[in-house]
Amino acid sequence: MNGRPPTRGGPAPGGARARHHPTASRERGSAAAELAVALPVVVLTLLLGVGVLGAGLRMVTLQDAVADAARILGRGDATGDAGAAVARADPGAGFAVSRSDDLVCVTASAEARILGGVAVPIRATGCALEGGR
Repeated sequence: MNGRPPTRGGPAPGGARARHHPTASRERGSAAAELAVALPVVVLTLLLGVGVLGAGLRMVTLQDAVADAARILGRGDATGDAGAAVARADPGAGFAVSRSDDLVCVTASAEARILGGVAVPIRATGCALEGGR
């Protein structure tokens, strides 16, 4: 003999070819089709998430800027200084000032773009005591 122990039931190792079932090739094709459908959805979801996070970051930055602008006006400084604080945070943002009782409020608004084409309006308001009190 050849020095190997005899094997029972089944083909010798390495000597038999694996059988190909017709369902195996169809399953392989369906998996590729599922991936082709799912991949764009996953990419679009990721891009949307990144866009929303960017808009949120822009909103936080704008909120911080209007709070600074309201404090600037509350101290009695010029409106131009408050506008410069908002413009540093977001050059495209418009702002308005309102006063009531002892408060001065600054509201800024801008548009954030998500996925390059969807415009989402963002608005932030900050108030401070008039006269720096």
